[in-house]
Order: sequence, then structure tokens, then C-alpha cells
Amino acid sequence: MPLNILIVGAGIAGPALAILLQKADPNSKITIVERYSSLRTAGQQIDLKTQGVEILQKMGLMDTMKSHCVNETGLEILDTSGKQLALFGINPSGEKRLTLTSECEIMRGDAVEILYEASLKQNAALKEERAGKGELVYEFNKTITDLTQHDDGVDVTFSDGQKKQFDLVVAADGQGSRTRRMAFGQEANDAAFKSLGVHAAYYSIPRIQGEGGLAKAYSAPGRRLVITRTSGRPMTQVLLFTMGDREKLRKVYKEPVEKQKEAFAEAYRGAGWETERLLSGMATCTDFYAHEVGQIRMDQLYKGRVVLLGDAAYCPSPFTGMGITCCLIGAYVLAGELARHGNDVSRALKGYEEIARPPINDYQDLQTKFLGNFFPSSQLGIWVLRKLLWVVSKVEPITYRPRAEENQGWKVPEYPELKLQS
Repeated sequence: MPLNILIVGAGIAGPALAILLQKADPNSKITIVERYSSLRTAGQQIDLKTQGVEILQKMGLMDTMKSHCVNETGLEILDTSGKQLALFGINPSGEKRLTLTSECEIMRGDAVEILYEASLKQNAALKEERAGKGELVYEFNKTITDLTQHDDGVDVTFSDGQKKQFDLVVAADGQGSRTRRMAFGQEANDAAFKSLGVHAAYYSIPRIQGEGGLAKAYSAPGRRLVITRTSGRPMTQVLLFTMGDREKLRKVYKEPVEKQKEAFAEAYRGAGWETERLLSGMATCTDFYAHEVGQIRMDQLYKGRVVLLGDAAYCPSPFTGMGITCCLIGAYVLAGELARHGNDVSRALKGYEEIARPPINDYQDLQTKFLGNFFPSSQLGIWVLRKLLWVVSKVEPITYRPRAEENQGWKVPEYPELKLQS
């Protein structure tokens, strides 16, 4: 009997899972609810790497993703005057190099739209072919207000007062998942967040003449780091990372966006280089987002018939560059296990936990004790960091050796039940 599945969140993981589930069983009934009134297409560059690329190829979407990739040619380290002190190139797909830029990078909003449109196109095609009685439905401006589990399903109450029963609820609603909190409780929800001690703000401003394909990184005293990424686009992405003013910034996230902007402007005032221009642009930008950087580490990925997917379960943090890869691994394995085990949801969720956990743990392995070295507090510390980066930029290309193919880590399992491209 086909499953009736609720997916909470229309970002990366939710639509990817829907595509895979419907491909495997056209009779599946899938509802995706999104608390915003439309797709959230804002966000910074994300990396398409390793197993994420392989899964997108199996889904037949990698060529489309590639056609939207940005044109970033590397990363340069700058001093206060804007002089280049070190240069890092591009990290080829499947390799692990010391650089910010991957071979395939795409704006988060483009990736979200590609997956969303692909899910709708597939749903329409299945209807036209009369390949099944299932359906995929998106419902925007809607949230969950209550969950009640029983042996064979979940009773869900929505923000519009509707009540429905589902065979499975998938929490794909991001790092701050409300569904996770409802299903696992406040204590487990709070314990899952592991702070990295860094606060970040992201936004876009109009590019100026001379901003090419290189990303730029600039460090300032007071444990402040500024990164800009233009990537051949008309807008320049600005990323502000700081390990200073932590307590003050932590409190401001509950305030309106304008207050958050003021707090970051105060934290970065007088930092040097082009920060005054960047802060001026921040005041009028419309896509500002700020948060405390951390990882989500859940001891268990499911409880009863509520399962966590993507950042809601195992957000690796922006510093790993593996966010979309973890989302795609999770969606692929969860869909594969559900397709393989049919109505035995408990067995499928157990398989998902066992198979997806090893690569997720690997990609969440971040040496946080060394993170502070990239945020010097003094001018002397910045001088030492820049000298070190210059040495690494010269030595790494000479000493690097690609890993042998057989040592590339976790292998994507085959699920013939998903009926994907080989």
C-alpha cells in the first residue's frame, strides 16, 4: 500500500526526497508544507561535492545544476590596502584541497528552484502518463502546530486548523527545526546544537567595477574575518564571521533584522580594507541573514514515525562545505530504504540511520580546536596568519597528491527500487 508522507520544509532536502520517492512509487502521496509564503531562494554559494554529485547524476539533475554554476576562479588573501598576499585555486570535484572554491558551486536559491521545478515537472509527467494515483502537493504559508504519534501513523495539526493523519512525517525544516523540537522535546533539541563560537552575517550588495571571479578574504584585529564572493554575478556576496562580541551578538538574534544589522555594523566598524562600503551596503540590503554558527548533532535520526533529514538532523556548518552533500545523502538513503522496505516504515528508518550515519559523521568531523587560529585578535596574530597562508599557498600545489579512487570514502549504495539512472 503506498505511503502518505508529510515533508516539512521546501528547501534542498525536502524536494529532493519528494523526487526520489515519487520516482520509486508513483502512487505515493506526498505533501510538502513550507512556513514561508513562497520558496526561500536567498542564500550564499553552496558546494556540489563528492557523493552529492553522484546522487544528482543518478537523479538526472547534475547537468542542470552545472548550467547554473557560478564562475568563481579561486580565493585571494588581502591586506588592508587590498594587495594580494596569497592565492588559492579551485578544488577539483572528488578531491580535498586547501581552498574555499570548489569546481562546482551554485547559489542556494538556484539549487532550490531546480529541485522544486524538477519535482513539479515529474509530478505532471506522472499524471499525464497515468503512471500512478499518487500526487505531490506544495502548501506554502503553513506550519505544524501539533504532532501526536501512534503505532501506525502520526496525527498532525496545522496552523490553519486542519488535522490530517500521515504514515510518516519528515522534518526537513532546517537547523532551527520546529518539527524536531515537537517530536524530540526541548531538552534534546537544545542539546543538539553545538556552537562553534563564531557568529556570521550573510547578505548581497551591488558589485563594483574591478570585482572579478576571485573570492576575497580579509582579516581584521578583534577576531574578525570578511569574505566577498562575486563569481561573475551582478551582486557581490558578503560574509562576515567573528569570534568577538559573542554574548552581545547571541542576544540580538531575537531582535528585528534592523537591530541585527546595527549590531554587526558596530562589530565591524573601523575594520579596514573596504568594510565601510560593505557595511553601507548592508544597511539597505534585503537578504540579510545572521546566526550563531554551529552544528546539529542528533543522537538518533528518528523517533517513532517522525524522521529528521538534512540540516534538521546533521547540519555540518558552513565551514565544512558539505551541507548540500549531507542533504542529498540523507534524501537518497531515506528514499531508498523506504522503497526497499515498503510499508515496514520502522525497518526503513532503522536502515536509514545505519547507512547514512557513517558519511554524515565523517563530514561533521571538524577540528574546532584550531578554528580560533583563523580569527587572530591582534595585528601581530594577523601578520603571522597571513605569512602562514602565503607559505601554504606555495607549498600545497607542489606537495598535494590526489587520493586513490578506492580510498574516496563512503560509497553511495545502489537502490534499484528507486528506478534511477545508473
